[in-house]
Amino acid sequence: MNPMLPPIKVFAGTKSRYMAEEICADLGIELGKMNILHFADGEFEVSYEESIRGCEVYLVQSTFPNCDNLMELLLMIDAAKRASAKSVIAVIPYFGWARQDRKDKPRVSIAAKLVSDLLVAAGVDRVITMDLHADQIQGFFNVPVDHLYASTVFLPYIKQLNLPDLVIATPDVGGAKRANNYAKYLNVPLVLCHKQRAKANVVANMTVIGDVKDKNVILIDDMVDTAGTITKAADLMLAEGAKSVRALASHAIMSDPATERVDKCGLTEIIFTNSIPLNKDLKKATILSVAKMFADTIRRVHNNESISSQYLI
Repeated sequence: MNPMLPPIKVFAGTKSRYMAEEICADLGIELGKMNILHFADGEFEVSYEESIRGCEVYLVQSTFPNCDNLMELLLMIDAAKRASAKSVIAVIPYFGWARQDRKDKPRVSIAAKLVSDLLVAAGVDRVITMDLHADQIQGFFNVPVDHLYASTVFLPYIKQLNLPDLVIATPDVGGAKRANNYAKYLNVPLVLCHKQRAKANVVANMTVIGDVKDKNVILIDDMVDTAGTITKAADLMLAEGAKSVRALASHAIMSDPATERVDKCGLTEIIFTNSIPLNKDLKKATILSVAKMFADTIRRVHNNESISSQYLI
């Protein structure tokens, strides 16, 4: 770290402490001391147990369910501003509420915009996040957003699998751009799945657009929630003659009955990052850490260096 710049302090929310500890280990600093006091009525209070006056403060907290994680982050930002931190940067490996990024039917909220407004109102100066559900969410913020991509860790893993007859696929048309970037980088064909939903989290029917016969398929998605889409796509690929199907997703939300669905489907392997802790017994899961990627970004932001060299695609 540059001694001429403000000192760095990294603090962790309750559910993202595992990530903050890895980040601090890579940065060669100690995790900051903070206390979160819970009251009988469910409220809680955030307090920093060391001085952060004039410091560059990084707050590591994903906003996955439940809502306490988001509220905790908001209180952490507010407390840091009131403790005279020079700048407050929210490190949000998984940015929740991102699927609500537009009005797709009458009289609904745009939750992604609301959450971004709350973070800015609390006093955040910058946001570092990864694989937003929709890239345009960056524009919801009136502060700088560093949007990282898990491809930085996924692509080396795919290469070391050394799979012959590789095909990249997307379980829905909405992820076509993401999957196409992988296919172009690896110089392999792209296959699409077209799905129709009966309602939220329920897939009515699905068709494959492209050839997967005698191919090793890797499905690319940004998150797995109930796993209905990814498992249906995997079984459909196998029915179309695929040799094997693997799935790769940045965020392991894994709401019930996701674990049961993944166990029962034809997936050989499902690969996640550790943006959300996977607290499920899932034998098919492989977890890749993105802590080093976030640590490198923090180091570059602190030293006013470009982070574009981190992007593979």
